[in-house]
Amino acid sequence: MLEYLSELDHTVFLFLNNLGSERWDGFWLLITKQLYWTPFFLFLFYLLVKNYGWKHLLVLILIIALMLVFTDQTTNLVKNTFMRLRPCNDPTLEGFMREVKSSKSFSFFSGHASNSMASAVFIFALLRKHYRYAFLLFLWPLIFAYSRIYLGLHFPGDILCGYLFGILSGTLALALHRSVCARYGSKFLKSAVI
Repeated sequence: MLEYLSELDHTVFLFLNNLGSERWDGFWLLITKQLYWTPFFLFLFYLLVKNYGWKHLLVLILIIALMLVFTDQTTNLVKNTFMRLRPCNDPTLEGFMREVKSSKSFSFFSGHASNSMASAVFIFALLRKHYRYAFLLFLWPLIFAYSRIYLGLHFPGDILCGYLFGILSGTLALALHRSVCARYGSKFLKSAVI
């Protein structure tokens, strides 16, 4: 079963990775860097301030920071435990894949996928009652994580497992937020109940 899943993971990776072309490489190199998402992040912070106020934003930033540290450190622990080679370092894929970017670290599971999905789950839960199209927020982790496959840095299985862990991490952050709101909400938090 594991052998079949690994083979399927390689096959799907090669299909998705080989959809790319040199013409689009620069675009996906930009997409994969968090720095270039700064306008999007600032827009999300604006929406959070608008709906929750500045005091609540400070609490949200603290919870998001804790969530990202938890997600990132767990991702690193799992990567160093499983030590799965990235596609760009896998000798069985040499000559079959498009390697646009390389990395020496391990592949399983994707930190980009887990962090972006955790953030999307948490922020979606905060904004869904205020915005009808808040679900579009989930396009961010999809595009962000696909860039990792396109560039040759992750297998689809790495992305899917990253998504699952991100959902768990975002849900835990949401539970922490609800706990803080239940305890302190009436004192200083605007729109505290989700």
